[in-house]
Amino acid sequence: MVMDMSFANQALATEYLVKKGRSLIEKVYKLPEEIDLEIARLKLKSMDISIDKLTPEQERYISSWQFGT
Repeated sequence: MVMDMSFANQALATEYLVKKGRSLIEKVYKLPEEIDLEIARLKLKSMDISIDKLTPEQERYISSWQFGT
């Protein structure tokens, strides 16, 4: 399972670079969150697992927390 996720990260990160690489400055980038979420969604789907979607209220609550609280 770890290898699946690792290869998916590499493949989608490579696709991202092919599409947007010319517009990026040279530095280290964090994998965009939408790619990370898509990998998680695909992995869960392959395992026939579904998860709930957060409500707008839950998303506001999660995004309001700061480190150390």
